[in-house]
Amino acid sequence: MPRPTRPDVPGAYVSRLRAIFARLPECAEEDAWVGVRWRVSGTTSTVAHVFGGEDQLYRIVFRAEPDEVMAFQHLGAPYFRAEWGGNVVGMLIDDDTDWVELGELLTDSYCLQAPPRLADLVDRP
Repeated sequence: MPRPTRPDVPGAYVSRLRAIFARLPECAEEDAWVGVRWRVSGTTSTVAHVFGGEDQLYRIVFRAEPDEVMAFQHLGAPYFRAEWGGNVVGMLIDDDTDWVELGELLTDSYCLQAPPRLADLVDRP
């Protein structure tokens, strides 16, 4: 039986994410093993990773504070707690995604991953 394929993330979603990350100092985009990820430049600290799943849904995973991890775990769709990393959570993204909310979550993720000298430069919501 053939293995399901992962769809490429729609360009419109990647463009919206690029606009969010462009506001964050020294945040670099790169191709990931699947999809696209953003890291703090010069580090291996991943801020977020967007990809298509074998179920044909699109996900973005990012970092959160410990109390937020518990909330994500209990909120249900479109939110989820990742199966790896103690502070990794995510959202399913689609045409109904609240991009303002996602931008706030990704900004928080960046501030958790970036060194203080960069995080201090960010206006947080």
